[in-house]
Amino acid sequence: MPIATEKNLEELSPFELSLFLEKKVHEENKGKNLLNAGRGNPNWTAPTPREAFFLLGQFATQETLHDNGELTAGMITAKEGRSQRFIDFLTAHPGKGSNFLKKVWYSDNNYLGLPKEDWLTEMLDHIIGDNYPNPVRCLTACEGPIKAYLNQELFADSTIPFDIFAVEGGTAGICYMFDTLMNNFLLHQGDKIALMLPTFAPYLEIPELPQYDFDVVKIQAQQTVLDGKSSYQFPDSEINKLRDTTIKAVFVVNPSNPTANAICQPTIDLIKEIVATDHKDLMILTDDVYGTFVPTFKSLFAELPYNTACIYSYSKYFGATGWRVGTIAVARDSIFDQLIAKLPDESTAKLAARYASVSSDPGSIPFIDRIVADSRDVALNHAAGLSSPQQVMMTLFSLYSLMDEGQAYKDEVMAICHEREKLLFHTLGLEEPLASLDTAYYCEIDFEEWVRKRYGQAFATYLKKSWTVTKILTILAEKEQLMLLKANAFGSGEWAVRVSLANLSTNQYAEVGERIIHLTESIRDEWLKETK
Repeated sequence: MPIATEKNLEELSPFELSLFLEKKVHEENKGKNLLNAGRGNPNWTAPTPREAFFLLGQFATQETLHDNGELTAGMITAKEGRSQRFIDFLTAHPGKGSNFLKKVWYSDNNYLGLPKEDWLTEMLDHIIGDNYPNPVRCLTACEGPIKAYLNQELFADSTIPFDIFAVEGGTAGICYMFDTLMNNFLLHQGDKIALMLPTFAPYLEIPELPQYDFDVVKIQAQQTVLDGKSSYQFPDSEINKLRDTTIKAVFVVNPSNPTANAICQPTIDLIKEIVATDHKDLMILTDDVYGTFVPTFKSLFAELPYNTACIYSYSKYFGATGWRVGTIAVARDSIFDQLIAKLPDESTAKLAARYASVSSDPGSIPFIDRIVADSRDVALNHAAGLSSPQQVMMTLFSLYSLMDEGQAYKDEVMAICHEREKLLFHTLGLEEPLASLDTAYYCEIDFEEWVRKRYGQAFATYLKKSWTVTKILTILAEKEQLMLLKANAFGSGEWAVRVSLANLSTNQYAEVGERIIHLTESIRDEWLKETK
């Protein structure tokens, strides 16, 4: 990066600024413990499904051994007595992981989608990773548990048939969706789309790329009061922009990032009414990565399944950002399939040529299988698919949540986040948001508003005139060793900052507030000297 100046720091994205400041702080190393509440990597993990994963892998390795090889082993094949060997192995390795696998094995719930003996053999093969993933969209032994998990946590036990594509985390899902929408002429360069803001910053940045150059309609949430508590929600006047039928698609992160609120039911009902009456062909993409942090969450996919594609990542909830595991879910006979069927002959001919190597009847390929093919530039469709061991990890995460202990895990994770939010807000003198819609994974602070309420209008006016958020965050990092993220690139206000409540120890969040106060008061003291 070139020599830092105020100008080029202002031009950096929130994430690039954070990385620059983190490096700078580490190099200067002033002795004060760095508190990085910028990037939202959780500092908890789910140990039970991980222990089960490694136990399953150990058992699988034993099942490949044979007498003929000293350094080589065989592949997983069906063998007599495997079920009993599996139970004996788990008994010989007591702990939470083996108890969990026993619960899965003896469960009466039909989450596996296969007879359990067949499921075990397939899972052992997948965790060894000795074959290409097949089916490429999602492994059969993994699909049932993953769908059951999505249905329980996000889709309110919907009965709508849907398919899933296992992908390399939510970020891959985002890229794949944009590409396939373009490749199948559902979106064109320069088309009008809507973004529900605030949102994950790349959703604002991707539409500006030259290959898309979309005309973006911004649908802006506002801080409001629900049930006597603060919440960021969308006014009806903003949602009604979706009645414009020239808007091809709308993209939403729900619950939001960084404002951390789920969309309230009246707003969802209004969107449903708009689709039913004015905009039947509206394509909806919902990114529900934070849905599992809300006590009772219902995805837009559950409410408008035929118009909606859902992206979900396991990264945040299970502390699994390094695993890169997630899914795309699309209902069968969705609006995406229907719009492809209505394309003009010229476009249909181009798509037939594009997907000819995948099927003798390219026109019959469902939208979700087009996403799979496009993820490997079609020609490599036969070698597509998320790695088999990654899909096994997703499956065990899913099954864990479907067991009794999964609810206890959810309660503990949500309690961690809300306790951190409580400590920070109490220190700063802020009122906590409406808990029923609040993930407490992030929080957004309007710095100008906070300064005005705490220190008065005159100082707030001075700060807005003489400082920028970038400058404040830079000084905060340098002098207070505290990293926060500016939130304007997420579609929030110019003076909004994002605090991650996920990646520091709970007892450090009071310290986060104290460092913000200390810097602000030092700036105010200098201002008071100047005014005198």
